[in-house]
Amino acid sequence: MNQLSIERLPELANGDAWLTHRGRFIDVSLMLEVGEEQYLIRIRDGGVESVERGPFVMPRWTFALRASSEDWKTFWSATPPPGYHDLIAMLKFKRLRLEGDPYPFMTHLRYFKDLLGRLREGGAP
Repeated sequence: MNQLSIERLPELANGDAWLTHRGRFIDVSLMLEVGEEQYLIRIRDGGVESVERGPFVMPRWTFALRASSEDWKTFWSATPPPGYHDLIAMLKFKRLRLEGDPYPFMTHLRYFKDLLGRLREGGAP
């Protein structure tokens, strides 16, 4: 997974009217950590407003999703193996860490699964 795909997330996600509609009540800042790389993703009313690439000194975020770059690469592959196919599976097998407020993540789980799945469709290796 290259960083350009993550930075294209607004374009990939906001073009999907159903995804935006599903997330219409979401207003969060998500810290996505891919190995050593950090991305602050701001989501408002279901649309991805911005993606900022770190490093950050003291970022403000609602929750963070952190995993190694290899685990994300496997998750974003065209056909990920069991245990990497889903965010909850990655959490269960301790490949993904959820930090911060879990409430918006869990209440809008389908949105976040589909949002991060857009990176798979967006040209992941």
